[in-house]
Order: sequence, then C-alpha cells, then structure tokens
Amino acid sequence: MKNIFILSSLILLFSCAQQKEKRFITEASCGQCQFGLKTQKGCDLAIKVDDKAYFIDGAHIDDFGDAHDKNIGFCNVVRKVEVIGKIEDDRFKATSFKIAQK
Repeated sequence: MKNIFILSSLILLFSCAQQKEKRFITEASCGQCQFGLKTQKGCDLAIKVDDKAYFIDGAHIDDFGDAHDKNIGFCNVVRKVEVIGKIEDDRFKATSFKIAQK
C-alpha cells in the first residue's frame, strides 16, 4: 500500500511539473531572416513569445505559401498568427498554427 501511495505521488508530481500548452496571438516569420536567430542554417519558421524568438516544431515555413514571396512570404514579412503549444528545450512545440485574420 505504501508503495502504491509513493508511486501515485510521483506520477502526480511529474504530471503537475509538465508545462501546459497555451494559446498565443503573436508574430511569426523566418527565424533567420527576420528574427536574427543563428542556431540553424537555412530558413526556418519561428515565433516570438515575450519578445524572444523560438523556432517551431509542428509547422513548416513553406506550409503557408512560398517563404520567399515578396508580399506574404515569412522570409520577407512578419505575420500575426494564433498558435497553441508550449516552449520546450528552447523551441516552441506547436499543436496548432493559424494565420490570424486581419
């Protein structure tokens, strides 16, 4: 019985320690071209949370059209987005990524 209580307590503690997903209305763009991130080569999608840029897992820079399009491409413009996810290992783990309506 004592072992079950200890195991249950550890599971509860671990589940409470996990960061929960949050919804953000924020800016998204190319991490390298627009946000100055240098930890990866090439063009990769990133968002800003509390004025800090994070590369995204769960959405790709070309998922929303040509990244180098002059009018809408993430390498050329910063766009408003609605994302759901969490920051983990200095990256944003997205479960939802939508371009915000103007």
